[in-house]
Amino acid sequence: MHYRYLDSPLGRLLLVGSDAGLNLVHMDEQTHLPPQTSWTRAERQLDEACQQLDEYFGGRRRRFDLPLAPQGTAFQRAVWQALLEIPFGETRSYRQQAERIGRPSAVRAVGTANGANPLAVIVPCHRVIGSDGSLTGYAGGLVRKALLLELEGASLPAQARLAF
Repeated sequence: MHYRYLDSPLGRLLLVGSDAGLNLVHMDEQTHLPPQTSWTRAERQLDEACQQLDEYFGGRRRRFDLPLAPQGTAFQRAVWQALLEIPFGETRSYRQQAERIGRPSAVRAVGTANGANPLAVIVPCHRVIGSDGSLTGYAGGLVRKALLLELEGASLPAQARLAF
């Protein structure tokens, strides 16, 4: 596993990858950081991921084209795959995501899987909001979630907007 840091509008991001692909994009102060065993500092291995993140934050990229290798259960991976299908600048509710994976009664479990998403920004869990349009749950914090949605030009109800 290789790692490197990237400065971004969200703060410093920790990127971790292996030969299989990108395993982790972690924000400072974010929950769910896995153990840091046997990681070595990346030389060039994560350059493409950093370049694509820079393009995204600069408004020049709407979709990532990277090999991804998140670690999780089959259910979590299904939830994360469904997140990748939410178009740039659009939002979905947790209920819609549960229905999307064929588990309409698993709304809370979908929320938990979103919260465990190891690939912040790349796998866009920030695009999932409450059924009433409210910004709810984001491991990187609601301010970062709002910033990402604003960057993408997502239409949000007035109650979902945060004052900065």
